[in-house]
Amino acid sequence: MFANLTYARLLERAAADPAVVGLVLKGSHAHDGMATEHSDHDVYVVVAKGAESHLSSLNGHRSAELDVIVTTLDQFRALDGFERYALSRAQVVIDRLDGEIADIIAAKGRRTHDEATTAAAAWLDAYANSLYRSIKNARDGNLLAAHLDASDSMGFLLELLFALDRRPRPYNKYLEWELRRFPLPEWETDPLLDKIARIASTGEVPLQQTLFAQVETTARKSGHGPTLDAWGEDLLLMRGE
Repeated sequence: MFANLTYARLLERAAADPAVVGLVLKGSHAHDGMATEHSDHDVYVVVAKGAESHLSSLNGHRSAELDVIVTTLDQFRALDGFERYALSRAQVVIDRLDGEIADIIAAKGRRTHDEATTAAAAWLDAYANSLYRSIKNARDGNLLAAHLDASDSMGFLLELLFALDRRPRPYNKYLEWELRRFPLPEWETDPLLDKIARIASTGEVPLQQTLFAQVETTARKSGHGPTLDAWGEDLLLMRGE
């Protein structure tokens, strides 16, 4: 029944269904300039609680054209984790709740102060741990381990920097897109991307230490000095002192 369903036809069906209170487009088509000929349309169809929708059978539908999830409003509001970034940049196509769908989307892109503070502390510690291991392994001649740890540390660093700005980290595919449109405070996009790319590809120790100096300054200004100080004298190796 839905084998050849197109995005345009889905919109028509959703608009005609009173049980549908929202329709949200995420993924490449929601990121200006990112869609290609291979990109499908990733869609959330939001139905009213207890309502019967003829689109419910579409839940889990996947084709070259469409990837559809049908959910209730409460379930949609509770979505988090890996899905949070995708929703934070999603486009609201239908909102029959006087802006409530749009408000939910906006909230996905902004962590609470407490949530962001807790997340940043954890990611800072994870970044420091991988950085320390990378530099120590390089010192001891274990170059494969040093390189792998350096690469791991860049993922933790990105989580940290976006948490400090109370934002979810974008998927790698959208990292450059995100930073060019919404730069991180106190970080110049091109130099940051260049350092991340070089460290991930080479594990260069002096560059890791240079970047850590910038991170340490930012983290301390944001109140995360205790997380760093817990590393004691190991900070000297991270700083290259």
